[in-house]
Amino acid sequence: MHPTNSLRAVAALLFVLLLLPVRPALAQTPELEGMESYIRAAMVDWEIPGLAIAVVKDDSVVFARGYGERELGSGEPVDENTLFAIASTTKAMTVAGLGMLVDGGELDWDDPVTEHLPGFQLDDPYVTRHVTIRDLLTHRTGVSRDDQVWIAAPLDRDEIVHRARYLSQANGFREAYRYNNIMYMTAGEVLAAVAGTEWEVFMEERLFGPLNMTRSTPRSAVVETRDNVTSSHVLRDGELMVAGRRDYDALGPAGSVFSSAWEMAQWIRLHLAGGSYEGQRFLETSTLAEMHSPQVVMQIDTTQQRMFPTRNFSAYGLGWRMQDYHGRKVVQHTGSVNYTRTQVGMIPSEGLGVVVMANLNTSQLQTALMHRVFDAFLGLPETDWSSEYLELADRSAARSAAQAEERRESRTEDTEPSLPLEEYVGSYTDRLYGDLQIEMGAGGLVLRYAPEYVADLEHWHHDTFRVVWRNTWLGRSFVTFHLEARARVQTLDLQGFTTFRADR
Repeated sequence: MHPTNSLRAVAALLFVLLLLPVRPALAQTPELEGMESYIRAAMVDWEIPGLAIAVVKDDSVVFARGYGERELGSGEPVDENTLFAIASTTKAMTVAGLGMLVDGGELDWDDPVTEHLPGFQLDDPYVTRHVTIRDLLTHRTGVSRDDQVWIAAPLDRDEIVHRARYLSQANGFREAYRYNNIMYMTAGEVLAAVAGTEWEVFMEERLFGPLNMTRSTPRSAVVETRDNVTSSHVLRDGELMVAGRRDYDALGPAGSVFSSAWEMAQWIRLHLAGGSYEGQRFLETSTLAEMHSPQVVMQIDTTQQRMFPTRNFSAYGLGWRMQDYHGRKVVQHTGSVNYTRTQVGMIPSEGLGVVVMANLNTSQLQTALMHRVFDAFLGLPETDWSSEYLELADRSAARSAAQAEERRESRTEDTEPSLPLEEYVGSYTDRLYGDLQIEMGAGGLVLRYAPEYVADLEHWHHDTFRVVWRNTWLGRSFVTFHLEARARVQTLDLQGFTTFRADR
């Protein structure tokens, strides 16, 4: 971050945090003494406009608060009822819905997907025949991730699931953990087919309503009618800016839910109570235990080894990640979408759970606060987890800056495109991502992929152009054209997307 911009942003955030009213926390316990001041100071360090947190202990919400602003400069405070995009923490909700159908004898975790979605197909015919619901939920199908399909492509969920047949087989089937949002979208379609209703309706009627999560919703249109909703923020070139709230309904079962810290605490209570909530049973204890049981081994990388030297295992269950922490099993998941980030974590043996959500997705403060809460209730020595994770973030930013500098240094100066710009104009297509247009604008070439993905192309070198998205929060990337032997454009490589073929 540019030092001047950084200091200005920090000063503005500090000013906001000092001016916003301080409200008493809900039934704060002695273990959380000092948490208020720690959060406020850490938010300044991370340059986070707004954050909300709730802590559950022994089936009670013992702490629920909001800090900062819903939108930078608005003066509108975040509280425990502010709605945030909870992103991939939605996945466990989809699994819970499927678990209800398992309890009702309507399906089994190990049913072939095609038993319920006869038209479902993956690239490998063997995988298509044998892939099960459990495979979808544990990220072990081995198919490529291709997140830009749901992030940017102008496709609805049905079409994206249909196009799953065009995802490449990146790993062997059931060979390893490979995260995949489109497989969770498919799992939601299985739920809808078996239940005979939309996934959204099932969530609203079978989960959110009975759990008193009355403000939570998986629908973008409903979010726009709600009050007290956070905006998204992104850091671009050292400047904190507001990003537009986007419609991620297609993502649905993999991450479209909006909720609040208070209502997510009710979701946590359900898990800590073994599948019951205020006397009503939602899931059989054995079904919840299956969700919380390791299914696929995850690698413990060198960073985790350094930060958590006592860690012995890391695994993915059904919609949850698991690892040990000082002899206790942690059940947790993060989620990032639309430039917001959420962390949900539980230590079931301690009846302890926490949710932290913030409106800036580059922050790992949410995870740091989860560990601080865990340490407080486990009686462990106090660790400044915010500083630990901030150091990691700084290292990552330094690597990104070095890569950008390396790209600048590798640029070949004083080159021109191989062809007149008009020769690059036309339609390009990919069977997974769909169609892309290159047009001639007043200032040069213009790329159009979807309504929110329109960019001006600035010549970089040879047949590579820098992509400058008109929605400035999207940042920048590169596109390279490749020519065939007859000096006609054959393909277009869009960084972060795929290779589009000229549609002639």
